[in-house]
Amino acid sequence: MKKIILLAFCTSSILQAQAPKITFDENFEIPKVFVDLPDFKNINIRDMAISPNYNEIFFTLDGPKYAFRTILTSKKIDGAWQPFEVASFSGSYHDIEPAFSSDGSQLFFASRRPAKGDEPKKDYDIFVTKKLADQWTEPIRLNENINSNDNEYYPSVTLDGRLYFTATRMDTKGKEDIYVSKFEDGDYQTAQSVGGKLNTHHYEYNAFVSPDGSYAIYGAYGRQGGFGKGDLYISFFKDGIWQEGINLGEMINSPQLDYCPFVTSDGKYLFFTSEKSEIRDHYDALSMDALKSVMNQPANGVSRVYYVPFQSILQTLKRE
Repeated sequence: MKKIILLAFCTSSILQAQAPKITFDENFEIPKVFVDLPDFKNINIRDMAISPNYNEIFFTLDGPKYAFRTILTSKKIDGAWQPFEVASFSGSYHDIEPAFSSDGSQLFFASRRPAKGDEPKKDYDIFVTKKLADQWTEPIRLNENINSNDNEYYPSVTLDGRLYFTATRMDTKGKEDIYVSKFEDGDYQTAQSVGGKLNTHHYEYNAFVSPDGSYAIYGAYGRQGGFGKGDLYISFFKDGIWQEGINLGEMINSPQLDYCPFVTSDGKYLFFTSEKSEIRDHYDALSMDALKSVMNQPANGVSRVYYVPFQSILQTLKRE
């Protein structure tokens, strides 16, 4: 009996430690679910960050009703992706929205961890951790030119060191706007609204800016012609001004919330998170097996990270 129990325990441990199925397919046009967590069924996966050399990923596991948010990670070693684990710097406080620097040596993220003392903050600030000797250092909170007593979210860093992020502040045009800070003299300067036609009196959120600063993909609520609760748009930087946003269309956007865009550093793939659902509001009488199939399908209203080849999409959008 002891041998049977031990075997069962070992088998369970092996299953929980199985290497994740992470692939970067090339020849497809419809967005695919990128990663699945069989140990956390129907739990929100919120965002995605992939290192420039494609050998490390970070993403947020978002508990029901935002009860707790933590960053998970996997690393590719000798050609094999390692089992998911809580990031070395995460797991104690609400942490979300990881983003690599252009060279992969830094990882920015938003957190409610204490700024001073031991009490968690009620608002999100932006922190950064640096990779030294293949290990991530203790995160550092960015200075007061970036962080405030309001929320700062969704960092995105360009090749010239500019830090873009979104924030809910007194000077926003809408509830949440996009800001940018230059990196000069070894530190970040006072953040400014990006200007142009990016920020509106509506709600702009989750802004990813391309490494060369030529375009931004971001979420927005309340715009005329939108598909759902929140859509993804792209704006191009031309003649020194951010242009009018273009809706990414129904292949990307759904009647539900679509958010957290990210493009790999080589521009090859667009990642985004969606609450899209293919569950209908009525069926013929369902058996238990059929009900399980309906409720457990990937597009069931729970946040999932999707990806799709982006280069041809980008070229089409540039011509619009």
